[in-house]
Amino acid sequence: QVRLVESGGGLVQAGGSLRLSCAASGLTFSTYTMSWFRQAPGKEREFAAAITSGGRTDYVNSVRGRFTISRNNGKNTVDLQMNSLKSEDTAVYYCKARNDYFGDEYWGQGTQVTVSS
Repeated sequence: QVRLVESGGGLVQAGGSLRLSCAASGLTFSTYTMSWFRQAPGKEREFAAAITSGGRTDYVNSVRGRFTISRNNGKNTVDLQMNSLKSEDTAVYYCKARNDYFGDEYWGQGTQVTVSS
């Protein structure tokens, strides 16, 4: 059974930092592209950042230069370091795994990030 468990969310002031972590189990982690999505109140879920099995990264323009995604294949974890946080970063952040060969996808339950202005 595949499980993705996010942690590290919380309340932070604008300009501050948070580090999210997603722990994966039940899958061959190194064969999955790992992504972070987020969903703000009243809005659709949107892509935030991704890291491929080969380590290539991608970001939505609104977080580029402020957020950094990284993975540890030995620990089956993917992290999202978020700096210079803004009120518009407030959202539930979700971890997603997508297999590079077969396309199967899995989601975590989400972790709340609230940035106060």
